[in-house]
Amino acid sequence: MASPVGAAIAQNPDASGVLLNMHDLDAAYTVLQSDSHKVFMLSATAADYSITLPVAADLQAGWSCKFVVKEDTPSNVITIAAGSAIIDMVMKDPGGNASNSTVGTAKSNIIINEACTQGDYVNFFTDGVTYYAEALSGIDDAIDFS
Repeated sequence: MASPVGAAIAQNPDASGVLLNMHDLDAAYTVLQSDSHKVFMLSATAADYSITLPVAADLQAGWSCKFVVKEDTPSNVITIAAGSAIIDMVMKDPGGNASNSTVGTAKSNIIINEACTQGDYVNFFTDGVTYYAEALSGIDDAIDFS
C-alpha cells in the first residue's frame, strides 16, 4: 500500500516542504537574522544599490544565506556590506583564477559587478564572529571585494 504522504509528494512536489526560501531583490535591503538559509535572487535597477548584512557577532553560528545573480550582465553594481572587515572570501573563476579571494585578509564588502553572468553567486555563513564567503563567477573579476 502506498503512503499517502508519498502520493501527495508525487502529485505535488511542494508538499514535501523542502523548497528553497527565495526572495527577489532589486533595491537596497537590510538582511535580517530571520533570513538565515534564504536565497536572494539579485536583479539590477536604474541605480547601484547595497545589501547590508546583520552584525556577525549578533548571529548564531551556522547562520547562512546565498546571493544569486538573476540576470545576465546586470546594468548596475550591487554591494553586499558587512560593516567592518569581517568577510573572508574564496573565489575562483572557471579558469581557476583565485585573484579575487581575500587570501586571509578580511574585507568589508563583496561587490557584484556589471560583468556578472546569470547564475554567478556568493554563499555566506558565519561562526558567530566572522563571515565566510564562497563565490563563483563565469567571468574573471565580476565579483570582487573592498
